[in-house]
Amino acid sequence: MRILRARAGLASVLAAGLAGCSIAPAPLSPIEVGSLASDRVQRVVADQEPVDRPIDLYEAMARALMYNLDHRVELMETALRVRELDLAHYGLLPNLVASSGYAARNNDNASNSVNILTGVESLSTSTSQERRISTADVAFSWNILDFGLSYVRAKQSGDKFLIAGELRRKVAHRVVEDVRTAYWRAVSADRLLERLRALEERVRSVQANTRAIQAERHTSLITAVTYERELVEIKRTIQELERDLVVARTQLASLMNLKPGTKYTLVHLAPTKGTLSLKMPVDEMIYTAMHNRAELREVWYRQRINSYELEAAFLELLPGVQVYAGTNYDSNDFIYNNNWVNWGAKASWNLLRLAQYPAKREVINAQDRLLDARSLALTMAIMTQVHVSRVRFHHYGKELATASEYLDVQRRLVELMRSESRADRISEQTLIREEMNTLVAEVKRDIAFANLQNAFANVYASMGLDPYHLDTPATGGVKQLARELHGVWLERGDQGAAEKPAEKPKVASASK
Repeated sequence: MRILRARAGLASVLAAGLAGCSIAPAPLSPIEVGSLASDRVQRVVADQEPVDRPIDLYEAMARALMYNLDHRVELMETALRVRELDLAHYGLLPNLVASSGYAARNNDNASNSVNILTGVESLSTSTSQERRISTADVAFSWNILDFGLSYVRAKQSGDKFLIAGELRRKVAHRVVEDVRTAYWRAVSADRLLERLRALEERVRSVQANTRAIQAERHTSLITAVTYERELVEIKRTIQELERDLVVARTQLASLMNLKPGTKYTLVHLAPTKGTLSLKMPVDEMIYTAMHNRAELREVWYRQRINSYELEAAFLELLPGVQVYAGTNYDSNDFIYNNNWVNWGAKASWNLLRLAQYPAKREVINAQDRLLDARSLALTMAIMTQVHVSRVRFHHYGKELATASEYLDVQRRLVELMRSESRADRISEQTLIREEMNTLVAEVKRDIAFANLQNAFANVYASMGLDPYHLDTPATGGVKQLARELHGVWLERGDQGAAEKPAEKPKVASASK
């Protein structure tokens, strides 16, 4: 009966265990999804300084570098590598393990002894173990081979931390370039969107008048339809310009990690010619790029990690020597010494690794050759990027000068057209077309200036020069970082950075 009960209990436990192993996938409930979504929406813009004043270019950069989520991810990646490096250091320490146990049984662990020569039982049934015993021990062990491998892995973790820092620098460069372009496009949008919309409204009004004239047959049908076609073309051009400008504020807000729909104003510094200059000759720029580009440093760190892998492969060939010592306790009263200390040493050697080593060494050497070839390819690419960024900067400078010259001519022409219109010597259609051409010229001048600003930042990104000192603590907030950015870029030749806004700067209207 007892055996049957034991079997039934064992079967019940086994059935419960098998049932626990069959786990069905459980999707998130609507309540969980709603809670997670609400939490992320709140946290995405949490712990940010509020926008309580007009934002200039360098505050926009500072906000992007402090709050942009892509940049934050790289910061957290660097922090993770620091933690991994700290963790790798613990691998250098020996093992110190404390353990305890308890054992019990329902009868005695007894045995008989038989003389192996005569086959006669020599002793009566006896035991040397209590039914209930407790044990405890503290053991120290140190494997010299594991120590060597842990030391190599720790050095590799250190290089991975440095690689994460280089990736962070790349993101910072990209953020600064994007902010420069988006900021000046947003300023242009603030200045021109209202005028574009007012002009579009005038086009609609003139278009309605044209259709009325056409209906009354006051002019030829072909002339009227041709006139209307020109008006529609003007309206289409206005809408295309508006499309390019209207998203600029949203893009800038996204870079600064402002919640969509947040109202903010921008300091209006008018684009000017000749506000940017490059002070460094091209040879010095290339030399600087070869010493600072994050991509090259990353490959060099990976080459060093690979060389450490060769060291690790060699260490794995060596026999492992483990030394150990420990103190022990056993509550069994049948033992003469319940407390004792033991020590010793063991050696082990995996001989199969000797056969694996040549193949593993070839893989590591091939990886090193690949990384070396990649570094050469990057060297050529970086040299080309420096040249291209410099040529691009000068080309955009010429484009800005031409766009500014064209705008000046167009403004003088539209003033003459307005005088002619007031004297009824030209049609409303002709004046609207020239006013539209003036707005188009302003937009193109502003876009040329934004492109020049982006190219200016790209020149320094191509050299790997950081937009600010990355080791500066963020405790000073947006204002401190904006001041540092202002100083850094002023030293680099951004003469426009020296222009300080007036006491009450003209600012853009609220985001629409």
